[in-house]
Amino acid sequence: MAKKADVRGIIHLACTECQERTYTTSKNRKNDSQRLELMKYCPRCRSHKLHRETR
Repeated sequence: MAKKADVRGIIHLACTECQERTYTTSKNRKNDSQRLELMKYCPRCRSHKLHRETR
């Protein structure tokens, strides 16, 4: 049986304003080679901000 972490890796999402890593998720690295960008709530900024995948 294949390992789950081979294709789908765990990634961290960091706020673009304050650079705090507040979210973790997984993505398929074969299908999505670009960095993930999502609008998420940042508890430090207290508003919805753009969060980018960090390496």
